[in-house]
Amino acid sequence: MKTLFVAGVLFSQTVFAQDAAELYKTATGFQRTGDYSNAILVFNQALQLDPDNFETKKQLAYTYYLKGDMNRAKGIIDPLLNKKEVDVQAFQIAGNIYVSREEWKSAQKIYERALRKFPESGELYTDNGNLLMNFKMYDAALNSWLKGIEKDPAFPGNYYNATKTYYYSNNPLWCIIYGEIFMNMESFTTRTAEVRNILLESYKRLFNDPALLNSIMPEDGKKRSKGGNGGFTQAYKQSMGKQLGVVTGGVDLDGLVMVRTRFLLDWDNNYAAEFPFSLFDFQRKLLREGLFEAYNQWLFGPAISQGRYKAWTTLHKQEYDAFTKSQRDTPFKTRPDEYYNDGKFSLVNTGY
Repeated sequence: MKTLFVAGVLFSQTVFAQDAAELYKTATGFQRTGDYSNAILVFNQALQLDPDNFETKKQLAYTYYLKGDMNRAKGIIDPLLNKKEVDVQAFQIAGNIYVSREEWKSAQKIYERALRKFPESGELYTDNGNLLMNFKMYDAALNSWLKGIEKDPAFPGNYYNATKTYYYSNNPLWCIIYGEIFMNMESFTTRTAEVRNILLESYKRLFNDPALLNSIMPEDGKKRSKGGNGGFTQAYKQSMGKQLGVVTGGVDLDGLVMVRTRFLLDWDNNYAAEFPFSLFDFQRKLLREGLFEAYNQWLFGPAISQGRYKAWTTLHKQEYDAFTKSQRDTPFKTRPDEYYNDGKFSLVNTGY
């Protein structure tokens, strides 16, 4: 009889768990469609069956946040931050709630706490940087996004924010590098179109001011330090500075293809062994496969002239189709341990 009783209890718990899971699924459906009242109702029903479910509570807090009820959202999310199951998303939700309540210092403490627990999370560095930017702490915001790139190089948001920040502070070199990486990670969004224009303008800025390319490399035989003066940045400037003569007639697509091709060849001969970089390896792969011009058309064409871009893709349909297939089948991927930006750049008095 005792065995039957225990079996019956276990069966009831299993049924309840299954019911709670179905209710959770229903509630998230309401949440996605913006029916927050029904989502809240069903999430609460799920919690009656499974009252300690961390994920259900987290989504309930998020739904209250989406609905604009910050008091209830805060009351639910705060205890979850002390749970062993706490995850990055819970801290993000909490940060958003505190920002919406204009409790800025508390939000900052939330992100600091989150980053101590999840120091490899690109999402948290993005959110933390956005908060610091609201405080007009421009250098600190940029440093947060750079740290996010270093710790989580596969997350696109920090490249996007760093690209925009460097653009407004007139640092085209890192706009070019981070902007192109971002476009390969997030290829078809409104942010992609925004960064495409920044990327083109950054090349113009770079070649319009030769002083930005002035670089003195250490003597042969002396070791160059990664990321600092004499490191990756200086090598990039020196190699790109050799291409100034290619664009004397202005920066157009043909000139960019030539500049970038010659840069790759020079980089391979002089710096690739010391500074391996996934972006340049990706470009080299496309060059080797005969897809580099199509790639550059995709990068710059719509920003230079939509009409000419459409005409080129029509005339070179086979080549462009081969590139888009390659883009789908073998997309660009970052590699760890390739962080070269020293972050020693101030946004003070730059007009940001």
